[in-house]
Amino acid sequence: MAENEPGPLRIALLSYRSKPHCGGQGVYVRQLSRELAALGHRVGVFSGQPYPELDDGPTLDHVPSLDLYRDDDPFRTPRRDEYRDWADVLETAMMWGGAFPEPLTFSIRALRVLAARKHEFDVVHDNQGLGYGLLGLRQLGLPLVASIHHPISVDRRIDLASLGGLSRLSRRRWYGFVRMQARVARRISTRTPLITVSESAQRDICRDFRISPARVRIIPLGVDTGRFHPRQDRVPGRIVSVASADTPLKGTATLLRAVAKLVTERDLHLIVIGRPSAESQKLTRQLSLTDRVTFRHGLDDTAYAELLASAEIAVVPSLYEGFSLPAVEHLASGTPLIASDTGALPEVTDDAAILVRPGDAEDLAATLRRLHDDPREQAALGRKALHRVSERFSWSAVARATAEQYREAISRQTRSC
Repeated sequence: MAENEPGPLRIALLSYRSKPHCGGQGVYVRQLSRELAALGHRVGVFSGQPYPELDDGPTLDHVPSLDLYRDDDPFRTPRRDEYRDWADVLETAMMWGGAFPEPLTFSIRALRVLAARKHEFDVVHDNQGLGYGLLGLRQLGLPLVASIHHPISVDRRIDLASLGGLSRLSRRRWYGFVRMQARVARRISTRTPLITVSESAQRDICRDFRISPARVRIIPLGVDTGRFHPRQDRVPGRIVSVASADTPLKGTATLLRAVAKLVTERDLHLIVIGRPSAESQKLTRQLSLTDRVTFRHGLDDTAYAELLASAEIAVVPSLYEGFSLPAVEHLASGTPLIASDTGALPEVTDDAAILVRPGDAEDLAATLRRLHDDPREQAALGRKALHRVSERFSWSAVARATAEQYREAISRQTRSC
């Protein structure tokens, strides 16, 4: 470390769930913790299930939950011998009532762990949880930084708009945690930096959570170009899309309808990376796409990166994105990209993607047809994609900018004492 550089920090990085290979939270935790450690900081990651996979440098502390939403047994009822304390009882009771308890109960458990180890850390960084337990960190004397990749209030609006009757009422209870996150964000923003990933996400956070733009810093995410890069062979007619959580927000239904319009005239095959919802499986059958659409999940890092780079065309059909790591991973793979003209996607992709109207299967189908039939446009988009990544998205830059926010939080805490 250079003589005039500030000394290393001891960082507690919190993530209430950290799916390793597919989905933003686990990727963010893994990449950021590795780069912070490479800068000389000591990073302890505290996560609930599913736990992240970390590279050398940071350490991982399991903060066990009841793991009520595991892929192979979602909404399960725990055995009596699994209960350890009142937080476990609360978690199950909230699930039975139709709520999503993990952000709250993780924050309670994390506060308990940090209270016993408060002298081991200089700063705490919360990743997208915003549970009430964070409000207790001030009493422990621990400075706090919080990342909000985008406000889940946007997901809630889009999801509820697609439902009616009892389904809408039930889903509203599920999103009850969003009110908690808004309250916690407002409370902590008066004394701690909030980080988000794009100007679009900043606007949505400030509008929905009623927070001043001056209190929200923008640090775009990065991409691991050692893993995501062009490879030799692309499969003709292969379209790849990522839907880490197959909800209406991700636009899988729009993509399926668009592909259905083309398969009678083009030799295309769609691969969706993610576990399909019941609705997507049903729509795939209704559109007679079972031999033209494959859903893949559980891929390791290498298989995931190779599959992205094998695509002739990539699509991000979301109805909203606060950033979209998959979009940047597609760009880093040099894959021609079609993305929805919504949220942060125009900001993230700039001129390196073709933008289409969100939720418009006709527009998406026409664009897929044009791009599939034009190898020259594919090549031009691939070149733009690689240039965009090289000039904009670096995890080392993300880590340095984030460390600056840690030092600001520590300085504010020191001045207020």
